[in-house]
Amino acid sequence: MITSKITYIGDLRCSAEHVQSGTLIESDAPTDNHGKGEKFSPTDLCATSLAECALTTIAILGKEKNINIEGAYCELQKIMAANPRRISEIICNFVFPGHFSDEEKAFIENTAHHCPVAKSLHPDLKQTMTFSFQ
Repeated sequence: MITSKITYIGDLRCSAEHVQSGTLIESDAPTDNHGKGEKFSPTDLCATSLAECALTTIAILGKEKNINIEGAYCELQKIMAANPRRISEIICNFVFPGHFSDEEKAFIENTAHHCPVAKSLHPDLKQTMTFSFQ
């Protein structure tokens, strides 16, 4: 089954439709690469997917352990490199509100580092993750 349909809509922008739901995401080339930077760039979406996957995987597996991460968030920085142009590092600063035991904290951190997107990215792409529990 097709996951998505991506259409180039001109002016360095694409529209991606999630086939199952009909949800649309538009992307724009970044300002440092001839775009307007008015929407997520394709590399922004790639980096953002790491944090979204980590949080989603923690929530899925955490349900079995009665770990509630509602309100958790990630502030993310994407660092680009040149020759060839690529993402060189994704820095994820995760914040988890609430009280967590040492065992739960270890579970959260381990799950984030082993989510499907983290395991799918090239090993040369540095993944830096920090965790704050408040």
